[in-house]
Amino acid sequence: MNTSYVVTGIFIYIVISLVVAWISRQGKATSMSGYFLGDRSMGGIISALSYSATTYSAFMMIGLAGLTYRGGVGALGFEIVYFAGVSLVAIFGPRFWRAGKKYGYVTPSEMLGHRYGSRSVAIAAGITSLVFLIPYSAVQLSGVGYLLSGMTDGSISFMTGIIIATALAIVFSYIAGIRSVMWTDSLQALVMIVASVMVAVLVVQGLGGFTAMFGTIAETTPEMLQVPGPGLFSFKTFLGLTVPWFFFSISNPQVSQRLFMPANLVALRRMLLIFLCFGLIYTIVSVIWGFAAFVAFPTLEQPDLATATLLASDYVPPVLGVTVMVGILAAAVSTIDSILLTLSSVFARDVYGNLGGSQDDRHQLMIGKFVIPVISILALIFAAAEFSMIAVLSVAASAGLVVVVPAIVGAFFWRGGTAMGALASIVGGAVFVIWMYLTGNSLFGLNAGVLGLPMSSLLFVVISLVTKPTAASVTDGFVDETPDPKGILHPKLGALK
Repeated sequence: MNTSYVVTGIFIYIVISLVVAWISRQGKATSMSGYFLGDRSMGGIISALSYSATTYSAFMMIGLAGLTYRGGVGALGFEIVYFAGVSLVAIFGPRFWRAGKKYGYVTPSEMLGHRYGSRSVAIAAGITSLVFLIPYSAVQLSGVGYLLSGMTDGSISFMTGIIIATALAIVFSYIAGIRSVMWTDSLQALVMIVASVMVAVLVVQGLGGFTAMFGTIAETTPEMLQVPGPGLFSFKTFLGLTVPWFFFSISNPQVSQRLFMPANLVALRRMLLIFLCFGLIYTIVSVIWGFAAFVAFPTLEQPDLATATLLASDYVPPVLGVTVMVGILAAAVSTIDSILLTLSSVFARDVYGNLGGSQDDRHQLMIGKFVIPVISILALIFAAAEFSMIAVLSVAASAGLVVVVPAIVGAFFWRGGTAMGALASIVGGAVFVIWMYLTGNSLFGLNAGVLGLPMSSLLFVVISLVTKPTAASVTDGFVDETPDPKGILHPKLGALK
């Protein structure tokens, strides 16, 4: 594709996004809640579109398409498991929202620290987020690098692409905090879904229709349409990828933090329903892209280049190809700036604030803004290593974050969960996952994605059973108290006690 088309598309995207971000400003955010949560006043539609753009990032159109190109129909099963895991939002969403509303939480780590009455729990959860989310940010940057370099045949280098994405994420984060991010996300999500569906239709038509496309695959490489597929997936590999992905909606703080943001439970319900519709369409489209690229370009050495190669081909009109490119770029930037805001709030609130730093809200906000570029540079350095298979690296990050799940479940459903149990499960689980990856990621034939959650769960239960809750632990608003009194998300739940 002509590089000038790509540059023009990026320029138009930047101008429009900056205008939208600036318009979204409603005075100067002077508090942690205002800057990082939008004053807990976000509507359901904006929340849903932003949630979608943040969740379905470079992973989907680049990572999932590449995973389909490499592993066949198993990639669809992998993503459907994540899709099923979103049902956890229906269980934990109203509980997160009500606890956040009652106690003014800014981060999920802060919530855990308060629930278990331990600053150490908040610090451990915060540091775990920092350790594993920086690589996940690098995944998004890498996605942009592969996209721009692939579409311009190297005229825009991989490194230039990740620098562009980093700069945009920092700018959008600073303009108005989460409010500007959510409004630009909404614009990006609409562009993504419309343009990607149009491309899928055009490409499939160019390959002779669905029957011809899948007929070609069935004739030349039938294993692509069979389980376990052409060699990427085995049952153990599939399990290792899907277990962390199933818990993504509550284990990844840049996602679970958004459960604090809706104005009310009705907005939270609307957010979930719209997101589910968006996600189903986007999943199907991404898988179709992967199969289409496999038929059109069966000899690609790098699966993550499948999307870029498809968009730059004659199957896609240049204007539409650039539009989709902008949508993917925007989605990746959306995820990066959301992670930047989450990690900067986690550092300021849960690490700095609990390690002797100021408890003043405005001072913590200043610290949070200060570390945004620092975290960005760390992610950029990590991305420069050009790791392959974006989807696999994304799940590797989630395998580390899933160790907080037992503490989250215990916070709401087990009064006997203790601070020592939560701390042991988070720290011990994180150390175990890191050790697994450093030593070949195999124990009893299973990888960290499979073993991380059982290990942290075992630590949480055993240590909690032999220790006592601290005097500062909190159950009011958590255990035995239904956060959805009118049955908006849970019709069968009872009334508040």
